[in-house]
Amino acid sequence: MKQIMLSLLAIVYTTSSIAQIPLTVSPSGGNKKAAVSERIGLTDVSITYDRPGVKGREGKIWGQLVHVGFIDQQFGSSKAAPWRAGSNENTTFKFSTDVKIEGQPLSAGKYGFFIAYGPAECILIFSKNSSSWGSYYYNESEDALRVKVKPQALDKTVEWLKYEFSNQTENTATVSLQWEKLSIPFTIEVDYVKDQLESFRKELRTEKGFIWQSWNQAAQWCVQHNTNLEQALAWTDSATSAGFGGDRSFPAWSTKAQVLQKLGKNAEAAAIMQKALPFGTMNDVHQYARQLLGLKFTKTAFDVFKQNFDNYPNQFTTTMGMTRAYSATGDFKNALKYAALALTLAPDQQNKTYVQGLIDKLKAGQDIN
Repeated sequence: MKQIMLSLLAIVYTTSSIAQIPLTVSPSGGNKKAAVSERIGLTDVSITYDRPGVKGREGKIWGQLVHVGFIDQQFGSSKAAPWRAGSNENTTFKFSTDVKIEGQPLSAGKYGFFIAYGPAECILIFSKNSSSWGSYYYNESEDALRVKVKPQALDKTVEWLKYEFSNQTENTATVSLQWEKLSIPFTIEVDYVKDQLESFRKELRTEKGFIWQSWNQAAQWCVQHNTNLEQALAWTDSATSAGFGGDRSFPAWSTKAQVLQKLGKNAEAAAIMQKALPFGTMNDVHQYARQLLGLKFTKTAFDVFKQNFDNYPNQFTTTMGMTRAYSATGDFKNALKYAALALTLAPDQQNKTYVQGLIDKLKAGQDIN
């Protein structure tokens, strides 16, 4: 009998233990787990959320299932809770650097995200508490940021709630929550220039700073963004030094000249380029002249194109350079002369077609650059 009792107790204990082991199943309510992320500038933005479905409740989502403003949900500690901006656990946003939400600053970090819905205006809430379940324990004192935005109607129904990135630029993107026939959009902005410069300064102190190409890349970025030019000039000193192997590098010297031009030191820039041009190949010099055109240094670009043509006459590349040089100065007659020569030197049909298109533009009095 004692042995039977022990066996029964073992079975009961084992059954009880098994009953406490949670197995992986779909989220409650048939909602879907989701995550979406995007890099804005150098900033990684990640959104984690659960996706409820409309499920035949058209017209009963906004203002009903999603309550207006703040309410007492009769559970948890919050007596004035916003909507959880999704379903089940907290919707969370994670930012790898400081950002601005609708122009308001928000520090890097992970936040719980809530919305106090209104048909004319919604309050977006980023909470320092990102780990609570839903909004049952929402506490206003934990708010990191509140901003107000206007909801927008959608033409088509979105069955499963989603977050979407759109309208991306170098330093901004729009994030919109979309569900049923409503979208709640807001803008995320990053200080891309500040973040990029900080990244350069950090990386140039690592093994990446042992070669001239890294110093040149950082300086060239500053030229393109017209920023941090004094430090960029110091970076070009490293890029063109024998210690980093760039003392006979045309790209490194040409970047230094561009920085000097940006700083208004045109005579120094010209002297640098006279030193650099012998280090460049025909294509190096051609691309440098095109960069000068892009930076609106038209006269300097013309001189470089001309020198390249003199060194490599009647080549397709240098003839095209003279076409661009004259076009940039508005001398379409001479530009057409060189374009006609380039047409005969074109290496294949694709290039012939391209040059013919440029000729048509020049005949119409249009700059081809």
